[in-house]
Amino acid sequence: MILLFLLIYFIIILVVIEIFVILFQMTGLKVKVSRFQVISMMTGTGYTTGESELILGHPIRRKLAAFLISFGAFSLAVIISSVSQFLSNGLRTTEILIGAAVVIIIYCILKIECIQLVLSKLFNHELKHKVELADLPIRDLFLKNKEDILILLPLYKESELADSSLIQLITNHDSLDFAILFIERGDVIIRKNIYDTTLQEGDQLLLFGRKTVIHETFSHDLQIMKEKQKQQSDEI
Repeated sequence: MILLFLLIYFIIILVVIEIFVILFQMTGLKVKVSRFQVISMMTGTGYTTGESELILGHPIRRKLAAFLISFGAFSLAVIISSVSQFLSNGLRTTEILIGAAVVIIIYCILKIECIQLVLSKLFNHELKHKVELADLPIRDLFLKNKEDILILLPLYKESELADSSLIQLITNHDSLDFAILFIERGDVIIRKNIYDTTLQEGDQLLLFGRKTVIHETFSHDLQIMKEKQKQQSDEI
């Protein structure tokens, strides 16, 4: 009997995971990322990965995450108490089967395409009307087009941009499909006269625009950045 209970409970857990994978997917999160984060939140392990910022930076995902974390702690308590009850008085499986049936029905409903479409519209409506712009994650604000990229480009001493201004090296910047949002120089953020400012080693440029254009325009500095990052990872 206890093996049957554990099997049913295991099925419930798997279905709950898939239910929340669907819900997170409806908020725009990728399936692979959703599944890992759902399992992490339910078990309380691995949630400190960088991908968790995709959850924390999204108001609707935060609400789903809060329920999952609570459910994970609650489900562990249920297993312990149920096993104890079985060992003492015997365990009735009727309630467990009913619970499993309810969870499976919910999962089947969420798999219906029209239901998913309604949920997606509902989540987007909540974001547009009840969420401040500053609360949205960067991905939702800037990277709406798959061809766009947002990158923080550091300048090293080998950089062609060091000791020069952008207007000297990129004469046709007005016609290119990208923008430099600001220059970070230590604790100072430079937003005015960006293209006339003489760049220095250690500056960081926040670039936004079409990926192919940025990679072509800043190919030398991007290559230096990759080499430096690889060198640092090898040292670690």
